[in-house]
Amino acid sequence: MNDAPHSHNPTQSPLPLLFPELPEAIPLAPVRMVNEVVYCPRLAYLEWVQGEFADNADVIEGRQVHRRVDQGKPLPRDGEDEEERIHARSVWLGSRRLGITGKLDLVEGEGQRVTPVDYKRGKRPHVERGAYDPERVQVCAQGLLLREHGYLCDEGILYFAGSKERVRVLFDDELVAQTKMAISELRGIALGSLTPPPLEDSPKCPRCSLVGICLPDEVGYLKGGHIAPRPLYVQQETAVPLYVQDGGAYLRKSGEQIIIEIEKEKVAQARLPEVSQIAIFGRARLSTPLLTECMQRGIAVTYLSQGGWFLGHTVGIGHNNIDTRIHQFKAAADERICLRLAKTLVAAKIANCRTLIRRNWSGSDAELDPLLLQLDVDRRKADNAIAQENLLGIEGNAALKYFRAFTGMLRVGEEAMGAFDFQDRNRRPPKDPLNALLSLTYAMLTREWTVALSAVGLDPMLGFYHKPRFGRPALALDLMEPFRPLIADSVVITVINNGEIKPSDFIQGRGSCALKPGGRKAVIAAFERRMGHEITHPVFGYRIGYRRLLVVQARLLARFLAGEIPDFPQILTR
Repeated sequence: MNDAPHSHNPTQSPLPLLFPELPEAIPLAPVRMVNEVVYCPRLAYLEWVQGEFADNADVIEGRQVHRRVDQGKPLPRDGEDEEERIHARSVWLGSRRLGITGKLDLVEGEGQRVTPVDYKRGKRPHVERGAYDPERVQVCAQGLLLREHGYLCDEGILYFAGSKERVRVLFDDELVAQTKMAISELRGIALGSLTPPPLEDSPKCPRCSLVGICLPDEVGYLKGGHIAPRPLYVQQETAVPLYVQDGGAYLRKSGEQIIIEIEKEKVAQARLPEVSQIAIFGRARLSTPLLTECMQRGIAVTYLSQGGWFLGHTVGIGHNNIDTRIHQFKAAADERICLRLAKTLVAAKIANCRTLIRRNWSGSDAELDPLLLQLDVDRRKADNAIAQENLLGIEGNAALKYFRAFTGMLRVGEEAMGAFDFQDRNRRPPKDPLNALLSLTYAMLTREWTVALSAVGLDPMLGFYHKPRFGRPALALDLMEPFRPLIADSVVITVINNGEIKPSDFIQGRGSCALKPGGRKAVIAAFERRMGHEITHPVFGYRIGYRRLLVVQARLLARFLAGEIPDFPQILTR
C-alpha cells in the first residue's frame, strides 16, 4: 500500500476537531511530536519550534530500530521467527485537518481495515495499559491519519524491539480525545511565542537528549527553587577543534575524513565526527563539498588572519524560528536591560581580574593589598553605575590598574621579564610579545563565543554593552568580558611561567610583534587545555568544562531574555 485512497468510507464520519484546518502557510507537525508533547511540552517546543536536537544512546538505538523497518525486514509476532507478511512499510501520510504528518513504520490489514504498527526500542513496560501514554497517543495519531485517508482503523500495535513483544492499543473514545487534545496543544505551542516551563525535579530529565539544551534544573533553581541542579550527564564530548595554520593548506572531504594537503601532498587527516569546529589561519582553503558537509553537521568553520585576528565564521542555517533573536533585539532596544546586563558583565570581569591577581601575584603583600582593595572598589562602582558612559570609565580605570600589575603575575628570569614587560594594552598590531599573546588569546576567545552564541540561536553581532559596529561580534565581546581573565589571561600567564613561550618565539619589526608558527602552536595547545579544564560551577555546584560552560551561559542568557529566569547569572571564581 503506497498510496492511500482519498475517498472517505460512508460508514465513518469525519473526526470532530478542537481546532480549524491548518493553513497552507503553516507546516504540518510530525506525529512523533505528538508523543513529545504528552511526554514533555518543553521538549516538543525545543525540537519542533526551536529546531534543537541532540543525540544520546537512546536516540541512536531508536534510530537503528526504525532503520531496520525501512530496510524491509519483517516484523515478528510474539514468540515467532521473523516470518510475517507486511502490507506496507514506511508509509508517509499527512492531514491539514489534523495538522500533522508522519511516516508510519508498518501498516497491516486487509481491504479498508488496517492497523498501524509503531516500532519502539527497549522492552515492553509492565504497566496497566501495556504502554505509557506518549506511545499510546502517538500510535493513535497514526490511526487518525489513516482514518483521514479513508481507512477503518480501530486499534494500533506497539512493537517493543527489546523484548520482541506486541502491545495492542484500542482506539477508544478516551484515547482519541486525549490524542486530539495533544495535537491541539502541539499546535498551540507551535503558533505561540512562549516557551513551556521545564519539568520540576522530574526523573525524565537526566535521560533526555536535550537536558543540556533545556537546562530544566538550572532554570528552576534560578527561579527560586530549593533543589540543587543535578549534574549535566550529557553525551561526552569527543569532538575537538581542528586548527590549520599553514597558509598553503587545502582541506577536502573524502568519505568521513577531512584530508589536509599541502602542495597536493597529504600531510594529515581527521575524522569528521571527531571535529567540533575548524579554525583556518591565513590563506588556507577548503573545498565546497567539505564546507557543505560542515554546515550540515553543525561544524562551524572560523577564519582568522595569519596573526590570529578573528575575521568571521561560516555556519548552517541554524534554528527554525526567530523567537530567541526577537527577544534579543527587543532587549537591545531597552536601555534599562542593556545597562543591567552591562553592569553585571563588567563587575564580574573586574572581580575575576582581582581573583587572578590574588592567585598568581609574585610580588610583595604591600603592593598586592592596595591593588586588591582598589579593584574591589571598582567592582562595587560597576555594580552601582547609573549609565553606560559611567560604566565605560569605571571599566577603563580598572583595566589600567590590572594591566599595570600584569607582569607581577609572571615568574620568569630577568632577561625574559624584560621581553615580556609592558605597561598597557596596545593592538592592531600589538607592539610587544605580551600584547601579541593577549591579542591572540582574546581573538580565540571571541571565536569561541561567536560559535557558542550562533549555536543557541542568538545573534553574535548585537550586544548590550559593546555597541554595534560593522564586522564586530558585539554580543560575543559582551559575554567574554568575565572570561578574559579566566581563560585568555590565564593561558598567557601559563605559557610564559611554564616556559612554553620564550622571547625567541616572536618576530618584531616595523612597530609590530607577532608569534612564529611554533609559538602560535604552543599557545593554541595551552588554550585548548584551558577550554577542556573543568571547574565547579559557582552557582549550580557541579563540575563542568569551560567550553561547555560557554554554551550553558549562552543558553541562560537566552532564557533570561525570554523572561524564563529573573537574572542572568555570572561566573565568579574564588
